Amino acid sequence: MIFLNAFLLSGFICMIGQIILDNTKLTPGHVTSIFTVLGAVLSFFGIYQKLISFAGAGATVVISNFGHLLYQAGIEGFRQFGVLGFFSGLLVKSSAAIVSAIIFSFIFTLIFKPKD
Repeated sequence: MIFLNAFLLSGFICMIGQIILDNTKLTPGHVTSIFTVLGAVLSFFGIYQKLISFAGAGATVVISNFGHLLYQAGIEGFRQFGVLGFFSGLLVKSSAAIVSAIIFSFIFTLIFKPKD
């Protein structure tokens, strides 16, 4: 059942993104930013963790999870070390995601050629 839930949730999130792209003048960068902020807001209200429990990877693979990750890391750092811990917590928890995105992007640019 978790596979079906993951498919439905991530498909729904992608559908919302595609509807926004098709019906507005927003760019993919805008939509990415909106979903990241939305993930942080849902995390603030405690909803995103319930989505993860419901759909597993369907909630952790999409870009809104990055907002959830940033929010959770910032709050954890703030609770441990105060205001400066907020910023260091962001870097500690999200550095693996950011570095892996940079490395994989570099590898793919070596393998594939862009279209003109």
